[in-house]
Amino acid sequence: MAGMFETKAGMSTGDSNRAFKQQLNKVYKWYTGGFFVFVVVLAILEQMGLSREWIGFIFLLATIGLYAGIGIMSRTTDAAEYYVAGRRVPAVYNGMATGADWMSAASFIGMAGTLYLTGYSGLAFIMGWTGGYCLVALFLAPYLRKFGQFTIPDFLGERYGGNLPRFIGIFAAILCSFVYVVAQIYGVGLITSRLTGVAFELGVFLGLGGILVCSFLGGMRAVTWTQVAQYIILIVAYMIPVVWLSVKQTSVPVPQAIYGFQLEKVTAKEKLLAADPKELEVRGIFKARSDALAEKLKDPAAALAADKAAAETKLAELRAANAPSSEISAAEKAIADLPKDEAAAKAAWTRAKAAADVKSRPLNGMPPHAQQFAGDPNGDAKAVEAYDTSRRNFLALIFCLMIGTAALPHILMRYYTVPSVKEARQSVTWSLFFIFLLYFTAPALAVLVKYEVFNVLIGTPIDQLPAWVASWNKVDPSLMAITDINKDGILQLNEMTIGGDIIVLATAEIGGLPYVISGLVAAGGLAAALSTADGLLLTIANALSHDLYYKMIDPNASTARRVTISKMLLLIVALAAAYVAAQKPADILFLVSAAFSFAAAAFFPALVLGIFWKRATGIAASIGMVAGLGITFYYMVTTQPWMRGIFGVTSPVELWFGILPISAGVFGVPLGFAVIILVSLVTPAPSRKIQQLVEHVRYPSLRMN
Repeated sequence: MAGMFETKAGMSTGDSNRAFKQQLNKVYKWYTGGFFVFVVVLAILEQMGLSREWIGFIFLLATIGLYAGIGIMSRTTDAAEYYVAGRRVPAVYNGMATGADWMSAASFIGMAGTLYLTGYSGLAFIMGWTGGYCLVALFLAPYLRKFGQFTIPDFLGERYGGNLPRFIGIFAAILCSFVYVVAQIYGVGLITSRLTGVAFELGVFLGLGGILVCSFLGGMRAVTWTQVAQYIILIVAYMIPVVWLSVKQTSVPVPQAIYGFQLEKVTAKEKLLAADPKELEVRGIFKARSDALAEKLKDPAAALAADKAAAETKLAELRAANAPSSEISAAEKAIADLPKDEAAAKAAWTRAKAAADVKSRPLNGMPPHAQQFAGDPNGDAKAVEAYDTSRRNFLALIFCLMIGTAALPHILMRYYTVPSVKEARQSVTWSLFFIFLLYFTAPALAVLVKYEVFNVLIGTPIDQLPAWVASWNKVDPSLMAITDINKDGILQLNEMTIGGDIIVLATAEIGGLPYVISGLVAAGGLAAALSTADGLLLTIANALSHDLYYKMIDPNASTARRVTISKMLLLIVALAAAYVAAQKPADILFLVSAAFSFAAAAFFPALVLGIFWKRATGIAASIGMVAGLGITFYYMVTTQPWMRGIFGVTSPVELWFGILPISAGVFGVPLGFAVIILVSLVTPAPSRKIQQLVEHVRYPSLRMN
């Protein structure tokens, strides 16, 4: 296999590329066949009594070992190989690698879960991310390949001249990539802990080893061939359970074509559940709990004192009556669990009230799956406003995700690895195809799982729930929890808490498939998270070593020194990201969406104007990037709950035009364009050389003087 990474001597470039592609075809055919045999053997061993724990460990060790092996065989100190894989990756394989790079934990794990929880509005993610690749193909990929640099900050430095645009590009690339990689490593920890049973925090650092061994040793060359292998695993892992659910429910093995019929059944079931007496009873209990918490929040100090007094009185009564030790221990624990002071009580009760408010709404707080937007365009003023705001946020999210997709540094870097501009265009097409396979399936998966939950899980006696419920509760109670609040022993929908991040990972178990398929799905999710994390870490390390150190600090540094520094920085950044991920800072989807808004606001205006408007100047691009990124960051900090807590913001939340913080880039992108255009018009034009370079990139037939 190591030979596939080398080019044969004595061949022309075209012959060499064809031979290289044929060699790749042979290697990956054997790899795919071997992977299927591996899964079949594990399935047989499961039937023979192999435990779930061992299946999980085997999947984890085998996949990470495979990626590590590719990384070791691809190790290099050559700058072109390390940064851009020697610029000889065939278009179809670059498309697969880009698909894996793109199919992050958010796509593989979070997207179908978001569709499950939010219904129609979750389609904004699919439409935005897919549409973004059209922008990449039309406006960026081929032109960036013509410029021929290694990284996006490198392009900014060459196009706009001077170190200021490059430095701002470095900062923005690190910011959006770091936020994005934290989400991937969080997903790695979630999957690893489910596969092996280890603690989440330990799972984070176990998965980190698989990330590092690829990108650390071989840079872009190792990452590329690893991502091709990872794409094969993740797409097979995603498809099998969905096809199984489709066959189980409809006898048709094409879920993408049949899930509309299941959606009609889900809609009918939603109406029954909304009016079910038991569901109404549960919602009433949560409403009463919310009202009680609202009363406490009117005077937290007095309410906390009353709770403490009542708890201490109960404990004293139990001790006086020589009650069983279990009851006394429970009373002591109740006292210990009380908030320590008024501030802690206010925070805890506010969170509890918000959760109770959700649980007091129909369908566990989820909107009807087929409902387009919240509110009613034909209702009263409040309903019309809710409808308009919901639709506005839907469109704003699509906009941010499209623009962010077209500006993500780790994705754009992939188009520097192909041999020619023509193959850059072809690889975008292949990328769209390989991404389409998963995105076209995610809505079907969400509907099929919701049908299964509504018709099989809901109404089941709580002591007869499937084992996967308890297993996921053990991994993280916030992802799966059951509370029999009305004490009838039967599961109602509003008694179940299920996080979107486990919908895909639990699909095989929900459908009743053998555990080996669950292990396969987890391995697919791990491949998705690892592949994206590899590309992101490499982007950060390259921005620091190539753009900052080599281009700005020591232009005379040797190739070996640059690559060594890149590896050291990659290790440091990876450990920092793992530490942040271990703190569980926010849900995967928010972190990923924040990265898209940052990338959109910082890069897209500067990249597009840098390619299509030769009059754009360096100082204008610098100010535009700072302005776009600054307003986006400011809006998130002042409106997003987790970021408000991090930065200690206490002022009331004020949404601009009702736009949610996840779509903050909708303000940064237009501002970036406006600033770059206006400042360019009042500053000296770029040099003749740069203007000719822009013309040559757009119109190759023009000669440069």
